Amino acid sequence: MNYYVQLALMPFIGALIGWGTNLLAIRLIFRPLNPVKIPLLGIEIQGLIPKRRFDISRNIGEALEHEIISTEEIIDNLANMGTKTEIIKYIRNIIDKRVGEKLPGFIPSGLKEYIVNFVGDMIDRNGTEIFDEIKIALAQKAKEQLDLKQLVEDKINSLDLEQLEDLIIRLSRQELKQIEVLGGVLGFFVGLVQALLSYYLL
Repeated sequence: MNYYVQLALMPFIGALIGWGTNLLAIRLIFRPLNPVKIPLLGIEIQGLIPKRRFDISRNIGEALEHEIISTEEIIDNLANMGTKTEIIKYIRNIIDKRVGEKLPGFIPSGLKEYIVNFVGDMIDRNGTEIFDEIKIALAQKAKEQLDLKQLVEDKINSLDLEQLEDLIIRLSRQELKQIEVLGGVLGFFVGLVQALLSYYLL
């Protein structure tokens, strides 16, 4: 092959090698799913994620609970001021309806209306205080019984390896593609440098 053709091909060969190497490295993150023994060498290979899935799920759960969102933050967000007003209003509507239904039929309608309004007004006056007490009790109960870390860990571990692989690829498809392309670009420039060195030094 002509010497100059060889020099011209070097960047493209480098790009192919760089792209292929990164592509293989990405595949080895997920594959093989199950341990594979290599004869003679006496070593066993397995994809990084299948091999470390339990460590990964535990770390994700811990990061979620301690660094991203806590049980208390979830309760606080669910019980913000807007939600609080809606819930108190909803409770008043239910109680107004139930009190009206449960009062004996022989009670005059005017008195019924007075009782319903009295109970409703009491809820309006004390609803915020009652709601805050309920929220504190609920947050304490949730903290004792709701283990976000364990929920996330169990959910990830419940996925089979192919589902987990598909999930990670869907979430990071663009970034993985960029790694592949970057390998090709770097390989191209490495090949170009080799071609220039060969041309000027050899």
